[in-house]
Amino acid sequence: MPHITVKPFETSVLQKGKYSQTEILFIAKDRHSDDELIGVHHEDESFLLHLKKPKTSSKSKNLWLLKYDKVTRPLKVNLVKQAIANLSKAFEMEVTQSNIAVHPAKVLVSNKYEKNIEDFTNIEFSFESISIEVGFGSGKHLLYQAQKNPNRLFIGIEIHTPSAMQVLKQIELLGLENIWVVNYDARLLLEMIPSNLCSEIFVHFPVPWDKKPQRRVISSSFLQESMRVLKKEGRLELRTDSYKYFWYALDTFLGNKVSKTVVEVRKNEALEVTSKYEARWLKQEKDIYDVYVKSLEKSEERVLNFNFSFNNISYKQEVLDKITSKPLVFVDSFIHFERIFKIKEEAILIKLAFGSFDRPEHKFIFMNKKGAYYFHSNPVKTLTNYKTHLKIMEYLDV
Repeated sequence: MPHITVKPFETSVLQKGKYSQTEILFIAKDRHSDDELIGVHHEDESFLLHLKKPKTSSKSKNLWLLKYDKVTRPLKVNLVKQAIANLSKAFEMEVTQSNIAVHPAKVLVSNKYEKNIEDFTNIEFSFESISIEVGFGSGKHLLYQAQKNPNRLFIGIEIHTPSAMQVLKQIELLGLENIWVVNYDARLLLEMIPSNLCSEIFVHFPVPWDKKPQRRVISSSFLQESMRVLKKEGRLELRTDSYKYFWYALDTFLGNKVSKTVVEVRKNEALEVTSKYEARWLKQEKDIYDVYVKSLEKSEERVLNFNFSFNNISYKQEVLDKITSKPLVFVDSFIHFERIFKIKEEAILIKLAFGSFDRPEHKFIFMNKKGAYYFHSNPVKTLTNYKTHLKIMEYLDV
């Protein structure tokens, strides 16, 4: 991902203001390290840049790293590259290494096919039918299905940004009009999708996460949301080369938390299109397992009328004294204040994780003496996130 290494400089030169197309909104200093975050606005996006300063004992102590922030990074990587380039030029940073070259031919990607998770609060689905693909990777299956079914909308969800960008480019090259690409965690986005909307949900070759099972996309809560999103008789389709994941999925689909279901299992079923990963597994003569779960009934409609504002909460010194780095754990959720950054003496930026244990949110809260808000974007409008937000408000109200 885009970054530059620079020789140390006096960071007090970094000031709010506009530098070419990039505006600096604030500079926030980590309370427990020398790192700094630079809040910027470039074109229509606001995000953070991370100025990472190695400890004095480090071998690379004479070099700093200016890079993207993972939580707030925009899908269009070139925006981050341009912002880094503008600031490094404006403040005459001495760059020793760089990978922020912007290729003009690769800059333009139509917003028409790129959707943010916030868009799904109020969005129109003007297609005869809708399918979702979770973790589309190279996009071969997604693009094939869209070409084959021009009257069906395909929502492709991919957390890996370069893969999402590549598929956006392919959509334009192929002239497709029926794909939306969302660069986000599918477990959270699914909760934003209206009930009884989709005909199919594809989950092809998900990462098995054998050593970190909590990161698996398939879970009892994911199954529950999938059945809600699917129309009656709609189908969740898992395809995997992992024997362990296959049995884990079966146990999830037929487990104690599932009162009634219809599950179909197939082995080494040939599809009309083969992804590059599947081709690799087939070349190695690995078995491929398919598990289909059918939606049996119509679900209740999902209401998304949650408000994530902070009302009258504002920054006070007492907030710093109260915040603990120890996670606050509740019955069905948690809050973990990971890091605090100070913006002079007038404001703070809090990095935190919160919400559900198996699909947590990662956000920043900006607080000054006038109020507070989630920097970059609000949390996903789920009931768990909203209940946790109320706990965050209560905790920060000092």
